[in-house]
Amino acid sequence: MEDKQLWEGILNTWEIEAASVQKLTQTMNEGTVLEVVKTIGDCKGRVLVAGCGTSAAAAKKIAHSLCCVERPACYLNPSDAVHGALGMLQKDDVLILISKGGNTLEIANLIPACKAKGAKLIGVTENPESLLGKEADIILKVKVDKEPCPFNMLATASTMAVISVFDAISIALMHYTNYTKEQFLIIHPGGAVGERLLKK
Repeated sequence: MEDKQLWEGILNTWEIEAASVQKLTQTMNEGTVLEVVKTIGDCKGRVLVAGCGTSAAAAKKIAHSLCCVERPACYLNPSDAVHGALGMLQKDDVLILISKGGNTLEIANLIPACKAKGAKLIGVTENPESLLGKEADIILKVKVDKEPCPFNMLATASTMAVISVFDAISIALMHYTNYTKEQFLIIHPGGAVGERLLKK
């Protein structure tokens, strides 16, 4: 393949991903997103986020972003979870499970314990009719038209969309909880961000 074709493919990827994020303004349900913001903002415990494969990468990013706005969160490894790590999940916690198709076995295995403990379950999937879609207390449907890859399978645009949704939720939480720069400085004294905060 020539360089020109490769470059066109790269541009196409960016265009598809950008369009996928932009379309969220039309496809996301306002009431549901606001319910997620309030559920996380009012949470008295921790927020645990789990996913497999590419969804695991999204889950780790989401957990970090929530911590950055003083919503205690951590990534829960699905395979460790069913070997005792589910003890981390308690009644006052929120469990966010991410599965594009909604039937990922490793994710489905976490649902019974969440129900038994009485924790709040937020399901992030493109398929509300899936197991996760039917079992979750709140369904956050995130669906894109297509992935940029030639097989329409590699989860890139869809993963970016999920991360973008929770980026917006994290920013909304800053407003909902009246989060201040002083709070941010306490937990983020390092790097360029810390330097900017210290100078102000």
